[in-house]
Amino acid sequence: MTTAEAKKSNKKVLTGSVVSDKMDKTIVVRVERSFRHPLYKKVVKTSKKYYAHDEKNEVKAGDVVRIIEARRLSHLKRWQLVEIVQQGKKQ
Repeated sequence: MTTAEAKKSNKKVLTGSVVSDKMDKTIVVRVERSFRHPLYKKVVKTSKKYYAHDEKNEVKAGDVVRIIEARRLSHLKRWQLVEIVQQGKKQ
């Protein structure tokens, strides 16, 4: 799926950094979000991990990627890789 197709659909699109790429055709993406606490009015940062399908095994840990909702592919995988936004630093 290309970026243009992702924008046309009603599916959710998230951007996050890859935490793990050790599984075959699966990546773990950490998506951070910030919101204002309703009572204390302080900006709070939270993160959540999503398992996403990477058909070509092209993503490495540290990359910033965009993922989109997909049909259920396994017990935990419900997202699919759309594009690599930024390559991670080479070691």
